[in-house]
Amino acid sequence: MPNIAILSASVRTGRNSHRVALFFQQFVTDNRLGSATIIDLNDYKFPVFEERLKFLENPSANILEFAEKIKNADGIIVVTPEYNGGYPAALKNVIDLLYAEWRRKPLAIATVSDGVFGGTQVITSLQFTLWKIGAWVAPVMFPVPKVREAFEENGTPTDPTGTNKRALAFANELLWCIEAKKRMTDS
Repeated sequence: MPNIAILSASVRTGRNSHRVALFFQQFVTDNRLGSATIIDLNDYKFPVFEERLKFLENPSANILEFAEKIKNADGIIVVTPEYNGGYPAALKNVIDLLYAEWRRKPLAIATVSDGVFGGTQVITSLQFTLWKIGAWVAPVMFPVPKVREAFEENGTPTDPTGTNKRALAFANELLWCIEAKKRMTDS
């Protein structure tokens, strides 16, 4: 079973996108799609990085731990809110911190907003950034409009049938990319 990391990108007080990260952790586990671990940027409290990891003279233990979690994941679900049409600085900070760890890493992006567009305005800029560093972004999206109406704080969807159907299609695309990468690496 693949090791799927769920990167919860918001560090704001009162954040709502973490609800979707909690949902995906439970969804992956309940449907036996793989192991699921949340990598919560809010737990790390990273400073703004001045350089990539490979150039840092004395990286802290939590930086090395974060890099190892990204490296060891077979695939990653990035759960990001949309802030004024963009993604959070905390997410850009950790994307720029690493390089080899992102290279050819299968990723799927879930976008979140309080508005009706579900964070879809952030997808283009985030995809471009991830492509530039060589990550493999799955051709799938999981937009969540009106997140506070769609998910409880603990990650429970208010429409479990519809949400689970969309989540399965989303997860299956990521799993396909994970399997394709494994076959390419094994050959």
